[in-house]
Parts: sequence; C-alpha cells; structure tokens
Amino acid sequence: MNTKKGDYPISLKEVFRAEQVVSKFINSTPLIYYKSLSDQIGAEIFIKHENHLPGGSFKIRGGLNIMHHLKHQGITGVVTFSTGNHGISIATAAKMLGIDATIVLPKGNNPEKNQRIIDAGANLVEAGENFEQSAQECMKLQEERNLHYIHAVNEPHLINGVGTEFTEILKELPDIDAIILPIGGGSELAAAVTVLKSVNPKIEIYAVQAESAKAAYLSWKAGTIMQEPNHTFAGGFATGSAYEIPFEIYKDKLTDFILLSEDEIREGIYLAMFHTHNLAEGAGASTIMAAKKIRRRLYGKKVVLQMSGCNETVDCIRDVLNMLHKRI
Repeated sequence: MNTKKGDYPISLKEVFRAEQVVSKFINSTPLIYYKSLSDQIGAEIFIKHENHLPGGSFKIRGGLNIMHHLKHQGITGVVTFSTGNHGISIATAAKMLGIDATIVLPKGNNPEKNQRIIDAGANLVEAGENFEQSAQECMKLQEERNLHYIHAVNEPHLINGVGTEFTEILKELPDIDAIILPIGGGSELAAAVTVLKSVNPKIEIYAVQAESAKAAYLSWKAGTIMQEPNHTFAGGFATGSAYEIPFEIYKDKLTDFILLSEDEIREGIYLAMFHTHNLAEGAGASTIMAAKKIRRRLYGKKVVLQMSGCNETVDCIRDVLNMLHKRI
C-alpha cells in the first residue's frame, strides 16, 4: 500500500523509516493482556497503552517524525491547529527538536490540554468556535508570521510516524485478529490500514466515533467526504469533517464503524478506570466500550484496543463518577 501527497509517500517502507526517528525519542508502549476484560467480552483483549507516551497520546509519534523532517529542511517555526492532543504532540516534539511552535485551538477548549501545550513552551492562540474554524485562523497566522503550516491530519509524515504504533503491536502480537481504534481526523486509522493491511489483509479494523460527531462515519457510509456538526464532549472525536488523505486510505479497508452515545463514552472512561486503573479521556477509553458493544463479533478472537489520550477535564471525570454512582 503506497499513497502519496505530492511526491511524498505513505507506505510501510516509510513507517519503517519513521521507526528510526521515533525510537530515538520514545520507548515502545506497553501492550497488556487484561483477563477481566477478556472474560467480559469473550475474547483475548490486549490494550495498547499509547496514553503512556509524552503528551498522553499516540500523536507524539507523528509529531516527532514531521519535526525531524522539518528540522533537516531548516524550518525554525511552525503553526498548526488542534482540539488538544495533536497540539500537545507538535508542541512537545518541537521543543525536543528546537523548533518554535504556535498552536491554534478553539475558544473554550479543554483547559488541561491547553496547559500541557503551554508547559511544552509553545505559543497558544485561542481562535474560532470549533476545529474547522481554528484551521482557518491557523492559515491566517501562517501567512502573517511566515511560519510553516502543519495540517492536523493531511500530513504524510504524521501518518507514517503514527504507523510505528502498529509495527510495535505486530512485533509482540503477530497473530492479531482485530483492532479497534477511535477516529477524529483519521491519521491513526490511516496508519493502521497502511501497516496492518500490508502485513495481513485479514486483520479486522474497527473505527469508533461519537454519535454526536460522526462526520467520518457518514463519509465512510457515503463513500465521499462529508461535513457534520459535532456536539460531543470528547475532544478526540470533535471534528466536523472527514479528511482527504486518511479517508482515501481507510475508506475501503474498514470492517465496520461503531458509534457511541455520550453516556456510552462516559461509561468507557469508567471501564478504563475499573479494568486497567488508567485514567483515559473520552475518545481514548472509547475502544473498551466499543468492544463491549460488539462482543459477539469479537468472540474467541485476539483483539487489540488502543488507549490514547489521558487529558480529560476534572469536571468530566466528576460527571462520569456521578453518572455511575446513580446506577449503583
């Protein structure tokens, strides 16, 4: 599988090249078998703990890869847009490689994520009411300040870097049957398809998304990119569109999409705490709830659930505990 943006490919070969970069900065993340989850779902359940990475999410892999390439091009300043985790990854990677970073986020964004961006030394700009409006403001800043513009999704170096997550999985668990991944912009899903389907086309790849932010799902169903307003509390899902480069990679390669209600996403956060003792944000914990929802389809299989994103707000965690307390 080899997809290009301009002259730069997205491929398994380029993921292997990205490994040489990423491994200089981060260690392989844990892939842990959880018996309690396995018993509940009726499958062998392994969780890939991308939440243990710097910045708390898988996105640092792509951030490191793109910053490495930009450093070699002599780029000294970059600008990007985000709802949090991508911005954290670019800010963190930029600091590691000595590049100035400006991150544009929507007004009223998750304050914990904003603080992590500030702590990484980046310049934080709040502009726009949502992800797409922040993207427009980002492009204006790029022109005004003569910075290198990094799209939050449509960047081959990001996707190839993220692909290193899946080469790690295959090294530890080569006989994987299925994987469930959350989707916001789609870079991780595209990376999974690029690596896993190149090695074993029979591996099932499931995407999970919020019912309240289902632009990627609607695009997948229609076979063409669509926009849809997002109203989810889960920042990792909060995009209002599918994006060209990842969509072209994953659109014909997925087994299925799983949509979760807002309460189901909150229950996923609780399940992550209960079964793994990890605090994951809404999108990061969603794969556990998704697996529970389709457990009959997963029965007897060897399944990897990705956990990424540990930057949830205190108010959200309080809501999760209050919701579950009412059920008891």
